[in-house]
Amino acid sequence: MSHVHPALHTDHPHTPPPPHRRLLLALLCVAQFMLILDVTVVNVALPDMAADLHLGREALTWVVTSYTLCFGGLMLLGGRLADVLGAHRTVLAGLALFTAASLVTGLATGAPMLMSGRVLQGVGAALLSPAALSIVTTSFHGAERNKALGVWAALGGTGSAAGVLLGGALTGGPGWQWVFFVNVPVGVAALAALPAVLPRRTPQPSRLDIPGAVLVTAGTAALIYGLVRAGDAGWSDMTAVLPLLGALVLYAGFAAAERASRVPLMDLRMFTRRPVLAGAFLMLVATALLIGFFFLGSVYLQQLRGYGPFATGLLFLPVAVATGVGAHLGSQLVGRIGSLTTAVAGLVLTAAGTVPLAWLPADGSVYARLLPGLVVATFGIGLVFVTAITTALALVAPEEAGLASGVVNTFHEMGGSIGVAVLSTVAASGIEHGAVAGFTRAFTLSAITAATSALIALVLVPHSKPQTTGGPHAH
Repeated sequence: MSHVHPALHTDHPHTPPPPHRRLLLALLCVAQFMLILDVTVVNVALPDMAADLHLGREALTWVVTSYTLCFGGLMLLGGRLADVLGAHRTVLAGLALFTAASLVTGLATGAPMLMSGRVLQGVGAALLSPAALSIVTTSFHGAERNKALGVWAALGGTGSAAGVLLGGALTGGPGWQWVFFVNVPVGVAALAALPAVLPRRTPQPSRLDIPGAVLVTAGTAALIYGLVRAGDAGWSDMTAVLPLLGALVLYAGFAAAERASRVPLMDLRMFTRRPVLAGAFLMLVATALLIGFFFLGSVYLQQLRGYGPFATGLLFLPVAVATGVGAHLGSQLVGRIGSLTTAVAGLVLTAAGTVPLAWLPADGSVYARLLPGLVVATFGIGLVFVTAITTALALVAPEEAGLASGVVNTFHEMGGSIGVAVLSTVAASGIEHGAVAGFTRAFTLSAITAATSALIALVLVPHSKPQTTGGPHAH
């Protein structure tokens, strides 16, 4: 699940020699792998965290969403900072912040310290990811670049699969703190090795759209807070209504700021391009459902069914693999049968797989209904992921590919935040009181969302056959 820098450059004033290029790619991939891992690694650890730190459902939801919120909300700013300050400086600053924040999060003694650490991890990730991909793209050329981007793209499926397995192993072994501590030695080693191989490039003088970054991140934070509060206080309570209204005001402010800015963070005219709009929509839905499934499934298995963290991680392994297989097949299908057919087929499969989960039992074998349902649903999501990025990138002009990828990747992280917030709210009674009805309601909503999205995709997604070779992929 790799991120694509919103303004890729093709100049290469200081390309490292071949042996250094391979080491550079390896080190940047390790750093990116940690960022991807941290989206899913926490899911299996949530019940243990809740017990140790006395966290309620609201706080548990924020453990997942605060990271993806800052990662997505600030990623476009991170890409711009790489241009202004130099990608090598931005990579090192992002990696140092992410590593330090991982230590803080692992040492957390309560919700405030835990959330602060997760927020700082997200800021570090938003600095590191687009700058690292910018360096990969400018350090390799021709066939070598295609191979390097292929390795970068492959991190996505393996990262989510490794995340659930590693999260289960670490939580069941040394404890949940180690899902964060494990980043520290890796980050320190990468920080020690990277300065020797990072190419130095002259920064490009440019203005930063700080207001845009603040408004879009604050708007999404208000949206998620309102959604999460609705689960506890009800949809008519002012503590839920006011943040949701505030989100609309902040988003409107963001749109106005982008139109007025000479160097906007996000060119809103990109949304008049049907391929970009379709790609952003598909990415939002696919990520919301996938990260939501990991969240719901982890809590259901451990709180309701009594599974340990490691057993939960193992049970999710075929689910994560199904996502990767779906993405691999999707990259073949998009070129053969077209974006529209692949997207609709993926969403229909997701809906079909989720339908049995709407009748989840409180007992009985999870291998009879939960696991097959999630495998089919996430296989469908894999198809949708690839269609989202290839539609947005392959069907716009080459000079707009960087902007399009920035838009789609922002919707990727935002989708994870919003999906967990909504499904956690619908499943509130299940998460807090161990009632299976809360989980079945959340899975019912997921099935309806996938089916409705398939109908929207019929109208929105272009009927074309983009070629997927050689372009950067999103995770």
